[in-house]
Amino acid sequence: MTMKNKRVLVTGSGTGIGREIALEFGRQGAKVALHYSHSDRGAKSAVRAIGKKAAAFQADFNDVSAVQELGRQAIAFLGGLDILINNAGITMNLPFEQVTPEQFDTLYHVNVRAQFFLTQTVLPALEKKRGAIVNITSIHAFAGFPEHSVYAGTKGAIVAYTRELAIELAPRGVRVNAIAPGAITVENHKIAIPGVTEEAMGRMIPVGFVGKPRDVARAAVFLASPDARYFIGQTLVLDGGTTSWLPFTEQCRQPVGKMSFGKGYVPGI
Repeated sequence: MTMKNKRVLVTGSGTGIGREIALEFGRQGAKVALHYSHSDRGAKSAVRAIGKKAAAFQADFNDVSAVQELGRQAIAFLGGLDILINNAGITMNLPFEQVTPEQFDTLYHVNVRAQFFLTQTVLPALEKKRGAIVNITSIHAFAGFPEHSVYAGTKGAIVAYTRELAIELAPRGVRVNAIAPGAITVENHKIAIPGVTEEAMGRMIPVGFVGKPRDVARAAVFLASPDARYFIGQTLVLDGGTTSWLPFTEQCRQPVGKMSFGKGYVPGI
């Protein structure tokens, strides 16, 4: 119960990693505000699992005013804020030359601009409690994969932004760090990569298996806890050894095949 009575806002907590992070903080005794963008089903089921100390809030992360209102609503519900988990993000895959300005803007607005201005909105509350911020990025920030030029750019931006903001806020008592997950079993992967089993994907990872959302959730709790008090501006790579492996293959020269990320939330996909 390391998070007992802590007040936490988790963005993008309707599905996958974000939902599990919210649940883990709830298990550890925290009061949790969950954010979702479109469907409320996952976030509200997580609220039921956590109990009366949780509530779900909707906000479109393409809209800065909605992002700022989310911060205010979460603080009002929680009665303050100790921890912000910036998890919300979207992806897509397209060849570089096919990317439209609208698609580019959508990913940068949701993945970078929204978390920037949400953090700005809730910073006074975090300063009062000498709180912690954990930004969720990706190993795409450190290694290339075909057709992910826009997504990789947003995730690299989060790493750089985390590092800078950490040294700006550390003297004010707020710790900022990030987590870069590798392959994690989430619902979207099953839709976007049809026919690829978890076992097959695990064989491509040095540790031999695909990570689970709870692996990321436990890392987030650690970085937000007093146990990580000397972690400042760091990005914790959580990838089963993926980025430690030096591949010599022709895969980078091949089309990505049937993989299709972005359906339903990126224009034109």
